[in-house]
Amino acid sequence: MIVIEVKKSKNFAKAAIRLGARQVARILAAGSEFIGHEPKGLLTDVRFDLALVNDRGDVEVIENALFDV
Repeated sequence: MIVIEVKKSKNFAKAAIRLGARQVARILAAGSEFIGHEPKGLLTDVRFDLALVNDRGDVEVIENALFDV
């Protein structure tokens, strides 16, 4: 399973800094709650990615980004 948070700003760098530590904590908690109801429970393979969108609509995806914050 892949959980993706999307952030948009003028450029990728500005989009990336829009993701704060408190928001990461909420996303991880929500993801944990969701996978807790999956057949494998908390043993479910999961990846938390960050998709950055610039003002031209270009997208850059950073895999496992929420564990690097």
